[in-house]
Amino acid sequence: MTVQITDQNIALLAPNARSSYREAFANAQPVLDQFGISDSPLRMAHFMAQVLHESGGLAIQFENLNYSADRLPKVWPSRFQPTGPLNPGDYAHNPQRLANEVYGKRMGNTGPDDGFTYRGRGLLQLTGKDSYGEATRIVRGSFPDAPDFVQAPDAVIAADWCVKVAAAEWQQKGCNEKADADSITQVTKAINGGLIGLAERKEWLKRTQAVWS
Repeated sequence: MTVQITDQNIALLAPNARSSYREAFANAQPVLDQFGISDSPLRMAHFMAQVLHESGGLAIQFENLNYSADRLPKVWPSRFQPTGPLNPGDYAHNPQRLANEVYGKRMGNTGPDDGFTYRGRGLLQLTGKDSYGEATRIVRGSFPDAPDFVQAPDAVIAADWCVKVAAAEWQQKGCNEKADADSITQVTKAINGGLIGLAERKEWLKRTQAVWS
């Protein structure tokens, strides 16, 4: 029997969830079934732990790039003074300029505003033009009517598509199998590319495993 996700689950875990995310999860069961996430409580718990971490408890749609001058050298020490070349005061509280600086000319971003256009979005914080293109490809493999997320990046956070994007990315990266092994380290590396926020992800996993045990 497939593991169910309910409005009550979302209300318990994410009381401050965005309305679009609440709507998305109210209709998510067929998507979670299709991508095998609901095949076991362990898969559901790991998937939701990552989603809840990346989206700040379903409250964050866009990556927060509104950093203070003091914070910037701590997040990007190789870019900002005193160890990097850039003056943090020039980028503080300026998300657009910061995104274009730190994400520009990589991850497929080539245009002058691509870093900001393709900043982190959605349930698993899709980042970079290449990732938006890859999301289009893999989501269309299951849903041929999916939009081109490169042309319409805000569709990544829409109620109709946000769970489909996250579930397709999850499956593409082999996270079901990593969740079967109950390895939050492997799952986090697949989703994040590193282990940023691992302690917080472990806390989310404790909470989600209490719901789907």
